Amino acid sequence: MVAAAPSPTAPGSTPGHDVRPHIAAIRRVQDSVSQVIKGKADVVRLAVTALCARGHVLIEDIPGVGKTTLARALAASLGGTFRRIQFTSDLLPSDITGVTVFDQARGTFELKKGPLFANVVLADEINRTTPRTQSALLEAMSEGHVSIDDTTHALPPPFLVLATQNPAEHFGTYPLPESQMDRFLLRIQIGYPGRAVEKEILRERAGGDPVEAVRPVIDHDALIAAQDAVEHIRVDDALLDYAMSVVEETRRSPQIAVGVSTRGALAWYRAAQAAALVDGRGFCIPDDFKALAVPALAHRLILTASHDSLGRARADAERAIADVVARVPVPT
Repeated sequence: MVAAAPSPTAPGSTPGHDVRPHIAAIRRVQDSVSQVIKGKADVVRLAVTALCARGHVLIEDIPGVGKTTLARALAASLGGTFRRIQFTSDLLPSDITGVTVFDQARGTFELKKGPLFANVVLADEINRTTPRTQSALLEAMSEGHVSIDDTTHALPPPFLVLATQNPAEHFGTYPLPESQMDRFLLRIQIGYPGRAVEKEILRERAGGDPVEAVRPVIDHDALIAAQDAVEHIRVDDALLDYAMSVVEETRRSPQIAVGVSTRGALAWYRAAQAAALVDGRGFCIPDDFKALAVPALAHRLILTASHDSLGRARADAERAIADVVARVPVPT
């Protein structure tokens, strides 16, 4: 449910900080992407929430449901650069970060930037590359920079990684370590569209690629200002206590061997703040935390039972988080 935009002095808003201009700007981004990703309002909302929170998204889904289209539509709406990296077993860290080469004419070394130097990066099938290359991506996601020949290079803001995994095929893959899974703010699925929406997509795509028609609806300065505004979204103490109770319950649950870490709790907190901004509020409500519990926390767990497939592990972790959330009383 989308609430009315709060006034600068509305209860729960930060005194003197008006979030309304940022709400309007982020809503334009949502509307723009929704014109391409039809029938998936929740998916678009989660992707924009991660963008506002300066987080990254892991999409676990089968091929052909719109993962690349989502990334391209986001980049086009921001007027930013887009790069797609197909992760394979022979991909080297330098293939994604870049290299320095010697320019004989000038007698100097020159940096050849890799595809990570973009505003929106689609890391396709991230679990098909080696841990060494995964680690290079991890540094970029966590720190906002890459290291090339002992020199640190900042990545251009805004910076968003959408990584994908195919849960139906896990042979010949390198499973992501828990430390890297924890770097993703949200894990989501797109899923098949409804029949009516899919029919509409079939007719539209016959006339060309709809992403080509997407025009920028926000500039980078406005987006960065909206990301900064997330820090001003108020969270009541009672709501913070509720979030802490959920986190602590994951550490006590018999289904869960390793619960949510402090970093995971911080990510959930910031995601809830961003969700409030996306929904048009200057303050959080319980639904902001509840709606994000599964996408923000499930991939951070280690369960007590072993699993024979990526899809089963994901489903069991999501059920475990849902059970925890159902047990913890919501503040009124």
